[in-house]
Amino acid sequence: MDERSLVPQPLTAEAFAAYGDVVTSAQRDGRSVNAGTSVRVEMPEPDLLAHGGRPSLSVFRASAVRLPFEVRELERHRLGSQTFLPLGGTPFLVVVALGDDAPDVATIAAFRVDGTRGVTFRKGVWHHPLLALADGDFAVLERQGTETDCEVASLEPGMRVTAQACPAVSP
Repeated sequence: MDERSLVPQPLTAEAFAAYGDVVTSAQRDGRSVNAGTSVRVEMPEPDLLAHGGRPSLSVFRASAVRLPFEVRELERHRLGSQTFLPLGGTPFLVVVALGDDAPDVATIAAFRVDGTRGVTFRKGVWHHPLLALADGDFAVLERQGTETDCEVASLEPGMRVTAQACPAVSP
């Protein structure tokens, strides 16, 4: 493979739609709950129950990666979605791709997430394991079941995420 750089783009719902959902309350209506002390904003439902799955909530304690970063592999979960929510505002990168049997390198994209929102990868979307830009904790909601649901595909050398600042984007 010829060396290819991925410049992370700001995360927007429109740009990320092919890969999953952006988890944020910004620009979403909600309803008053808890005697008016809170507003409940519904998010798209995670897809966790197929093939006897059940929700699993954990915290990943992530160490910051150094950029530029070479993308060597992507993983996917064929039986359920996976959600990453930064705790404490930790920014992170998301590298994703579409593809049936293997990642389609023509669809690989990188997004910079500013730490004020999270992402849900749709079932079957190829993605890189967590790439935190600072040390921090992430709440992870995913499917757990008797059937293992993590498939890993190696990429040819040369795919790199470049360290460039992304312009600020309103949520």
